Amino acid sequence: MTHAVRSSILARTRRRAPGGAGRRLASALSTLATGLALLSLSPSAFAAWDLQQLMDSLAQHKSGRATFVETKRIAMLDKPVESSGELVFVAPDRLEKRTLKPKPESLIVDGDALTLERGSQKRRMQLQAYPEVAAFIDSIRGTLAGDRKALERSYRLSLDGSADGWTLELVPMDDKMKAVVKRIRIAGVLDQVKSMEITQADGDSSLMVVKESTTPP
Repeated sequence: MTHAVRSSILARTRRRAPGGAGRRLASALSTLATGLALLSLSPSAFAAWDLQQLMDSLAQHKSGRATFVETKRIAMLDKPVESSGELVFVAPDRLEKRTLKPKPESLIVDGDALTLERGSQKRRMQLQAYPEVAAFIDSIRGTLAGDRKALERSYRLSLDGSADGWTLELVPMDDKMKAVVKRIRIAGVLDQVKSMEITQADGDSSLMVVKESTTPP
């Protein structure tokens, strides 16, 4: 190989090399170590990246904390409704959504128990009594925990994109669930969840954008 050819190849390689130390993109549950581990995979490994690899990488996270901004679009309202707060996940099945604005409220799921709090009102229920709600909750927990089997019990899964920019679509299989939710789209980068979009059967929708917090859960 001549010196000129070698220099040309080296120059092209430099132009292709990603800059910076790696991006910390929005995530409900992620660690920098896992992200760097995925970045170190060979190009052939990324070419083979698929749904199971995504689930395996998500499953490595046992807990996490994130802030969120959720925008809901409701047909009967002229303007979108925006709320913000904090998400906490502890594998395998504890999920907390604490809304701070516009009004404080919380939703806590621990195993099969669901607790709703708003002001002085508190309501507890068992998810088993509400299968449609349980399936929706499991879509979130199943994704954050990388539990493919749990997701496939209620949804048809399809994955688009690549490791550095993917979208996981969940379409309900149960007729009762279909009457509530048309589809759920979860977007991310590598092992990091960035957003969750829910389209309801009646046309209303919500988009939740999450950003990783450095504070441990």
